[in-house]
Amino acid sequence: MHSGSDYCRYCITTPARYVEILLAFLSELPFAGFEETTAGLNAYLPSAKDERALEAQLQELQQQFPFQYKKERIAYRNWNAEWEANFQPVQVDNFCGIRADFHALMTQVKHEIIINPKMAFGTGHHDTTYMMIHAMRDIPFTGAKILDYGTGTGILAILAAKLGAFIIDAVDIEREAYDNTLENAQINNVDNIQMYHGTLDNILDSGYDVVLANINRNVIIDSLPVLADKIRRNGVLLLSGVLKEDAPVLETFADDFRFTVDERYYRGEWACLKLLK
Repeated sequence: MHSGSDYCRYCITTPARYVEILLAFLSELPFAGFEETTAGLNAYLPSAKDERALEAQLQELQQQFPFQYKKERIAYRNWNAEWEANFQPVQVDNFCGIRADFHALMTQVKHEIIINPKMAFGTGHHDTTYMMIHAMRDIPFTGAKILDYGTGTGILAILAAKLGAFIIDAVDIEREAYDNTLENAQINNVDNIQMYHGTLDNILDSGYDVVLANINRNVIIDSLPVLADKIRRNGVLLLSGVLKEDAPVLETFADDFRFTVDERYYRGEWACLKLLK
């Protein structure tokens, strides 16, 4: 086995109430996978990644959240097999069900989405994704032009297609997300998602009816000037990845770019905002 197949496991100890919040921040770092433990969670870093740079970022996070970590070397494991053993379907009321291709059909929901995430983020399990799906039920998508910013597994773009969106552009900075979205779109027989690997700078179009952004507070704030230009008048910006306590700050920034708050959703420690331009 070559060294590139090995991993460093970071065993993170933290109080239970911080696990989900911490996981959201750790998901932005170059870890390849996570698993929850009785003491907190384990995070897996491929051996090819820069441990020193990552640990500097962990030390910064320790200024915000109470956690400790130790690390150990482990050999390659079949991550997808482990994920299949632990992944459970998700149901958002009777509106939308999310499952893997090895699960039984979810006949009790209006829309069913098959997601095989690999290492990309966004299966509906996290409160932020759940709220985005919940909020999308009340947005008119028929014939709409959509931008999914930070698409992850493509779950929101795929749902937008099932809700009748006409044009869907999706972008993510992670190559795994790019590949995974294309795969998941094919599994769901969705053929109108134009996927981009890169940043918002790679999206040259504008005039979007709805922009979906389930990322994090800082990225959203930095992107607001560009997003404001890309959304048509009376268009919708639906965003999450924001802690409840940070939502007022984000609303203040959004107001500077002619957005008004139409709806607020809360689940766990997280907020989801529906903004109108």
